[in-house]
Amino acid sequence: MNKNSRSSKLVVYLLLAFAAIVWGISFIITKELFASEEHITVLIILTFRLLLASVVTIPTLLLFKKLEPIRKGDLKWFLLLALCEPFIYSICETSGVQLVSGSMASIVVATIPLFVPFGMAVAYKEKIRGITLVGIALSLVGLSVMLLFGGGDGSNLDANPAGLAWLGGAVAIAVVFTIVLVKLVDSYKPFTITAYQNLFGCIYFIPLMLCLDGGNLPLLSYSGKMIILLLVLGVFCSTIAYVFYNIGVARLGASAACIFTNVIPVFSLIAALIIGQEQFSWSKPIGIAIVVTGVVLAQLKSQSE
Repeated sequence: MNKNSRSSKLVVYLLLAFAAIVWGISFIITKELFASEEHITVLIILTFRLLLASVVTIPTLLLFKKLEPIRKGDLKWFLLLALCEPFIYSICETSGVQLVSGSMASIVVATIPLFVPFGMAVAYKEKIRGITLVGIALSLVGLSVMLLFGGGDGSNLDANPAGLAWLGGAVAIAVVFTIVLVKLVDSYKPFTITAYQNLFGCIYFIPLMLCLDGGNLPLLSYSGKMIILLLVLGVFCSTIAYVFYNIGVARLGASAACIFTNVIPVFSLIAALIIGQEQFSWSKPIGIAIVVTGVVLAQLKSQSE
């Protein structure tokens, strides 16, 4: 591998690391919105998040003539991509975050790379290795540590079955999203994929939000804090982070890019501790270490080949 190739890979790694940091912090921001806005709902957060993302992204790409047209036959894949993420995934993830702690939510979401190989095996006939199964088992041990030994820091809330069920749904739909994304990353630029993903996702969300939660809109504060938090979610979490992740999938492949989601719970926990949203417990860093070890172990063999 030459020096330029190594430098190019390093840049991609840094972009993926930045995406992981932003997504880790997103759990904390979402929890803060629920805490500070009594009448805000999952659908309102997601709709405003994607609306702001589209308002920023689409005009910018059109201005610089960087928005690629969707080619014949690909519209169905873009619609399915947006249906998976952000539509179904975001509903599952944000509903889960509403019921469990931010760091616990990020821990469950961090198991996505463990299940991607199964999805790839079904869709693309990729072989599943035994080390993947070992990694899954180890990560489940880590989750158990978080759930069973988190006394004194909200462990009862962490173990909320409904919250964990929502997050489990998010993990499943993320696997489908990755399978669909692989079909598009070689044909479209990351900014284009992300822009259409957010736009179609916004179109999915608006009628649902107005129908179910439209009555809550006049009750919101629309404070500077609320707008800033939504802007951060829309611009950084739904746009920039996804662009960087799509670049990673295009340059490194789906399995390699997924590895970087392993560190999401680390940044989420650090942020939560810094702002005082959660109390420190040794079970959390120990659980995180076990989960991350399991996820990395599940990927090591395929990455060495």
